[in-house]
Formats: sequence, structure tokens, C-alpha cells
Amino acid sequence: MSPRFVPRLLSGLVILFGVLLMGCASTDTSTSPTVTSTVLSDVSAPPWAGDLATVPASRLPAEARETLALIDDGGPFPYARDGAVFGNFERELPRQQRGYYHEFTVRTPGESDRGARRIVTGEGGEIYYTDDHYKSFRAVLR
Repeated sequence: MSPRFVPRLLSGLVILFGVLLMGCASTDTSTSPTVTSTVLSDVSAPPWAGDLATVPASRLPAEARETLALIDDGGPFPYARDGAVFGNFERELPRQQRGYYHEFTVRTPGESDRGARRIVTGEGGEIYYTDDHYKSFRAVLR
């Protein structure tokens, strides 16, 4: 190997390593947990998910998983509005008759009120998660 080639090879490796590291770095500076919309390859999206982003239940924030466990157990729920009919007025979820969807609060640490996080369930077993007070939803995969 010629002596001129070694510095070029080393600088190319340094640049490649830097690019790889930047691709793995997170730029999220928020303190709240985020949810990825990536579907794991071993979990396929059910037909009811439609075009919505999906998230495996295991990737939800701990508080959302706690709310799911309460829903599975039938309560008791910590908020009076838990289990109330969700009107879907934003029309982010598939249209259904009134009373089809029900909403449950997902506790947000540090919030003095109910916060913006909710789980919405459908009569057909659908589960949706929102962390921005109904502006967007992700279909929860179990």
C-alpha cells in the first residue's frame, strides 16, 4: 500500500463512521416519551388500521400500557371521563355510528389535568393511541 493511500483511506473511514453515527443520533429534545410509527416485521397491521401509522403496544409509553391493562381488566379507572363515548368529531378514525368508540385517559406525568394522551377503543376490538389530543392517531398492535 502506498503511503499516500493510507491517509485517504483513513479519512474516508472517518467520514463514513461520522455519517453512520449521525444517522443513528436522535435530535428529539423533548422530555415526553415518543412513539414510533414503525411496524415490527413480525406484527402485521390489521385491516381496521387502514392508512394510520401503527405502533406495537409494547412500544407505547408505560402510562399507556397501564391504561391498556385497566381497559383489559374493566377498571377501575382513575378519571371520571374514562370509558366515555368518543365522538370522533375530528374524523381521524374510520367513521362509525355514535357510541362505537370510547376514550380513556393516559396519565401524563407532570400534568395537573388529564393531559393530551388518550387511548380510544372500538367495539370491534380496535385500539388507537393519540398523544396530541385527537389531532393524530396510531393504531395499536397487540
